Parts: sequence; C-alpha cells; structure tokens
Amino acid sequence: MVKKKSNKRRKNWKKFWKLGVDEFNTQYFDVTKEGELIVQEGNYVYNLNDIVKKYGSPTEIVFPFILEERLEDLQDYFQAFMKIQGYKGKFYYHYPMKVNQNKEFIMPLISEGAHMEVGSVNELWIVKKLWEGEKFNSKLRVLCNGPKTDAYIGLIEELKNKGLSIIPVIEDEHELNKLHKTYKGDVGIRVNLDTKADTHWDKKIDRFGFTAKELLELPKMKNLKLLHYHIGSQIMTSGSVIKPIGEAMDLYIKLVKTHPNLDTLDIGGGFGVPYEKKPFYNAKEVSEKIIRLLKKISDEAGVRHPNLVVEWGRYIVAPAQITIYNIIAEKPIPKGNAKSWYVIDGSFMNDLLDTWAIHQKWHIVPVNNASTNALKSVWLAGSSCDSDDKYTAGGNYILMPKLKDGENQYFAVFDSGAYQDALASHHCLLSSPAKLIAQDGTIKIARKRETADSIGKLFGWNGDHR
Repeated sequence: MVKKKSNKRRKNWKKFWKLGVDEFNTQYFDVTKEGELIVQEGNYVYNLNDIVKKYGSPTEIVFPFILEERLEDLQDYFQAFMKIQGYKGKFYYHYPMKVNQNKEFIMPLISEGAHMEVGSVNELWIVKKLWEGEKFNSKLRVLCNGPKTDAYIGLIEELKNKGLSIIPVIEDEHELNKLHKTYKGDVGIRVNLDTKADTHWDKKIDRFGFTAKELLELPKMKNLKLLHYHIGSQIMTSGSVIKPIGEAMDLYIKLVKTHPNLDTLDIGGGFGVPYEKKPFYNAKEVSEKIIRLLKKISDEAGVRHPNLVVEWGRYIVAPAQITIYNIIAEKPIPKGNAKSWYVIDGSFMNDLLDTWAIHQKWHIVPVNNASTNALKSVWLAGSSCDSDDKYTAGGNYILMPKLKDGENQYFAVFDSGAYQDALASHHCLLSSPAKLIAQDGTIKIARKRETADSIGKLFGWNGDHR
C-alpha cells in the first residue's frame, strides 16, 4: 500500500515572524524546529529561550557585533560612493551619545572608528574620562550640541587645550556672544531650516538654530568650520532625508564666501528604523543619493566638495538590543480587536517609554513556542498600576502563542537599543531589566536586575526610614 503524500506543508515560521530579512533588521534572527528564537553571530548561535530561562526576565540583551557591522556598512557605503563619483570631501560618522549612553554601546562604536557627538556637559564628561584614560585615537573628533552652560563651555575649552579635536556648535545668540570672541578653536553653527520632514518631531517650531537670514548677516568668522542642521527624529521617508540638503547647501555656498574656512556640512541625525516593518528606505540607496546631490550642487556652484558629517544614532544602535518579557497572567477582553490581555512581568512605561510617549510600534516575536499554530490575538499590559502601561499595536493586535499551564511564555521586543534606557523611569518603583551582553559566543552580565533596596536609595531611602 502506497502512502499518500501529505498536502500539508510545514509553515515557514522564519518568514511568518519576519526574521532573516535585511530590510527588517532581522537578518541575524531565526526560529529553530522547536520554535525557539535564536540569534546568529557568525558561527556562534544564541538560543534566547535558554538565555532567558537561565538569567530570568525582564532582560535586555545587547549584541555588539550588530553595532559594529552596521557602522562598518554605513562607512563603507559613503566612502565607496565618494570614490565612485569622484567626491573630494571626507566622510565622518559622529555617534550622538543621547541615543544610548551605555558603555556597552559606545566602546564597540569607538573601536570601529566612530567619532562622538555630545549634547550636555555630563556626556562630555564621559568623553573626558575616556580621553584622559587614553581610550581614544588622537584623530577622534567631538561635536558639542545642546545648550551651552558655563560648565559645558569650560569643559569644552579644557579638552581643547588638552589636544582633543572638539567643535562646539553655536545654536543661538546667547552662545554666539559667549563663543565668538573668546573661544579660540574651531566652531560650528546651526541653521533652523524651513524644510520640514515626515518625522517624530514638532513640525512647526524648532527652538534650536538661527534662520538662514541671521546667518548671512553674521560678521566674518575665521574659525567657522561647520554648518549643522537637524531635521528630525525617526524620519519616515528617504525624500525627507534628501530634501533638506538642497536648502542647506544653498546656504553653505553663500556662507563660504564670507567664512573661507567653512569646509564641513553636518546633516544631523534622524535616519529611521523600520519598527513597523513596512517597506522602508535603506542606508545604501540614501548614501548614494546624498553624495550625488552634494557633488552636483558643489560643482555647479564652483565650490569645493564639503566634508560630510552624519549623526545617525538610532539607525546604528536600535537593532543591536532586544528586550525580553514573560507573560504572567491572562485576562479576557469582551469587546476589542484582541481576545485577551497578556500581562507581562515588566513595564512599557518604564522600560520602553516610547510605547507610551510617542505610541511607538514594535516588532514582537515569541521567544518560545514560535512554531505553534495555536496563536491568539492579544494586547499586552505592563505590571504597573497605570492604565496607560500597555501595548496594543496602535489598536490592532499582537499575535502570540496561546498560554500553556505551567509553562512560561516569553517574547522579544526588537529594536529597543535607541533612547529607551536613558528615558527609562521607575514608575511604581518597578525594577529596570537586567542587561546582558552577547558577544563571541558568551553571555556576560553588564548590570544585574535592580532590587527594591537599590531603587529605594534612588529616592532617598538610605536605611534611616524615620
């Protein structure tokens, strides 16, 4: 008797969960036959289900190799297109520390040739410690954005005098008065462009920078080296990345006539990440367009090709971290797009603040049972007592495995490496997740999960509770 072949084909769970796809930033992720989420670093394989069972949840896992590869690729794109198109300016990547100040992020980026951009005196203090500890190559450059307090300016001057290549970017009249006549090093200046972008940002008013008219009325500045603009955060279209360059270059060409040492255009940050996994632009195509446009405008105006600075922080660091939670309870939803609330052992408002602050959508994948057909449409609720501590995918739903008695159900939130740590809070005095580093096939604990005692000390409870 000949057995009939089954028409039922095994579901491609890797494809179903949108894993292994460059355009989704999931090229390193896969699902095993047992339905467990894994990450591949060359020939090393990290089984995330095994890791979270060993170290507990909630936990954040950082993958430095992803940081390094993304930065290497970005530098290669720009340098290759500069060579192909005969572009004479230089390319500099400056990492904006505000995106993620964790040492586990910054040190791998420095090792791959990233320069730094800081936005406060405290961020510059970290640079000082690294500089004094001889952790930097002498060619490293630092840009200083953000409001310049007296302490900030004092530290800038101190580091300049110690030999660090550092450029404060003047952002308003107050800073111009302080830096124009007294500061002896190179400076940059920021323009508030009229061009607006499709972005997570205030599209009407920007409090930073000068108008183009104000900049053209400035007296000659022999030490003006850099023109900077920042068009927004999480820019949603490639056109919104490219369009401001034309306006900025029009101003740059005019400024070069009165400020002959001006030689650098800093197009700021804002390059987006495909959190929602729709068709999204990529760095390779955009970098080629940027170099082609800069060359065309410069050649037509008869000016030297400017050096180019980009500060694309989110693009580099967001995909290098995931956050893992466990489901601790289920509650039915009588009416809604989802069938149940899944209550997690962490907090969106605390750990992934953009969920609440800007209604960020995330790519979410089960860590275990990812190959089951027993899926349920759910909403996720944090463990704080706040009704806003939730994630509903914008009112849609999240597909998750149905819960099994006596078995933990874990899930991973992708792209959590940008901004979330610095913005994290302690609503309801909940603990921040543990932080693990997955590198060279090993797992290291960077920071243990907080205890009630350690959090209490942050709020003044140091042992004397009278």
